[in-house]
Amino acid sequence: METTALYTLAAKHGVNALTILTVSDHLITGEETTAAERQSTFNDMMIVALDTAVSL
Repeated sequence: METTALYTLAAKHGVNALTILTVSDHLITGEETTAAERQSTFNDMMIVALDTAVSL
C-alpha cells in the first residue's frame, strides 16, 4: 500500500521514487523466517537503502 502511494505521488509530481522490500513469509509454501532472520535481513536492507540514497 505504501509503495503504491509513493509511486503515485512521485508520478504526480514528476520525481523519482524507489522502494526496497523484504519478504518474510511465502504464502504458497508456508515457509517463514525467524525473528532473528527478519532482523538480520532488515538490517541488510537498511544498509542497501542508505548506500543507495547516498549514491544518488
